[in-house]
Amino acid sequence: MSGGGLLIAGTTSDAGKSVVTAGICRWLVRQGVKVAPFKAQNMSLNSFVTREGAEIGRAQAMQAQAARVEPTALMNPVLLKPGSDRSSQVVLMGKPVGEMSARGYHGGRQEALLGTVLECLAELRGTYDAVICEGAGSPAEINLRRTDIVNMGIARNARLPVLVVGDIDRGGVFASFFGTVALLSREDQELVAGFLVNKFRGDVSLLEPGLDMLHGLTGRPSYGVLPFQHGLGIDEEDGLRVSMRGTVRESVVADPVGQDILRVAVCAVPLMSNFTDVDALAAEPGVVVRFVDRAEELADADLVVVPGTRGTVKALEWLRERGLADAIARRAAEGRPVLGICGGFQLLGEHIEDEVESRAGHVDGLGLLPVRVRFAREKTLTRPVGEALGEPVEGYEIHHGVAQVTGGEPFLDGCRVGEVWGTHWHGSLESDEFRRAFLREVAAAAGRRFVPAASTSFAALREEQLDRLGDLIEEHADTDALWRLIESGAPTGLPFIPPGAPA
Repeated sequence: MSGGGLLIAGTTSDAGKSVVTAGICRWLVRQGVKVAPFKAQNMSLNSFVTREGAEIGRAQAMQAQAARVEPTALMNPVLLKPGSDRSSQVVLMGKPVGEMSARGYHGGRQEALLGTVLECLAELRGTYDAVICEGAGSPAEINLRRTDIVNMGIARNARLPVLVVGDIDRGGVFASFFGTVALLSREDQELVAGFLVNKFRGDVSLLEPGLDMLHGLTGRPSYGVLPFQHGLGIDEEDGLRVSMRGTVRESVVADPVGQDILRVAVCAVPLMSNFTDVDALAAEPGVVVRFVDRAEELADADLVVVPGTRGTVKALEWLRERGLADAIARRAAEGRPVLGICGGFQLLGEHIEDEVESRAGHVDGLGLLPVRVRFAREKTLTRPVGEALGEPVEGYEIHHGVAQVTGGEPFLDGCRVGEVWGTHWHGSLESDEFRRAFLREVAAAAGRRFVPAASTSFAALREEQLDRLGDLIEEHADTDALWRLIESGAPTGLPFIPPGAPA
């Protein structure tokens, strides 16, 4: 027997679909329900490597953690990793299958993947009691409906009830709810069961007349009003909003253990990927993390992080154009700490041979580490475990660049020269003892009387955050009605709201 299911759609991108999906997963698993997350197609530069070596979106990995299950490629069968405004790398079932323009993808390739997506969803529904699916963007993107495999396309094929989330903090939520339904075809509208208001501030009683009117206009109820709470995002798909950073810092609410704080400047390079690596730094009391794009902003930083990127050569050009490259080189010469992660590690080396990502051929790096990088067509996707600075550490690798290290002190899979560190390992700073040892080294080199807190557990803070998401659903959503949707599907007889989808 197939398990129940629900699709969380949104009136817009960033309406809160990822958060609501994670919250419902955590609420259900606390009720003893065996639940899994699913997103048919994700566009994100923040990705994760599963234990079987598959690359999926980080949001789905976090949703799996909310559901207390191991993430797999089934949970995110299609991942698009933008390489420019017009093209993306297509990752299918965790492995890259090539670059494709947006026109080429929506012109036929996307539709061809519907079978694979439905097979993954069916396998999950055959294994779990419930599967909570996340849509993408808006289901009313009428220009893309014909080839859609992530919103109403999958809802129609899998007969999933749909809950539409709206961010009231942006304004216009009633119009967005009504317009979303009214731009769907009759067949699609039959699956839209109702609405969920997200990020509400103030007195709910003032909102209720509007919700009643919306019910009267659409025949669809609201399933809850979630209050605005700071730091309730999970690992973001894109952008500079580092959700865990805000969350863990709010959770800690503690003064520095030592006499000084540590300032961390993260270079906001183009096509920045896995910027969530710095969340673990911000989890430490007394560590201030900020993103920068000007050379003068590095002046007072105790640590500069050059993060991962989907465009190593482009990021290198950007650093040089903005004077950041020279500022980083001066820091290295002065013995001030610099950490390069993945693409950031690669561009700190001597040179890069790239006929894969940028096709730029031979490019000189910043020359701060004795490393030569050659881009391979095969992508490295691993979950390494090791030791560094005398402490156990684990992480994950996602890169085409193959690094040949010719000197320096070993550091994870990379090296260290003076106070310049480089590694391909994402997520290493989530290992608490290793992070503390690294921060002690940084503080010593920076001359700061900073002491890492002995009790900070990044894993515990993440669990605390996921529990807060579960609490949000349990306390502010109509959970009985939600469960009926998951178990029985959309109610019959939902009215059609004209005009419907254009022909």
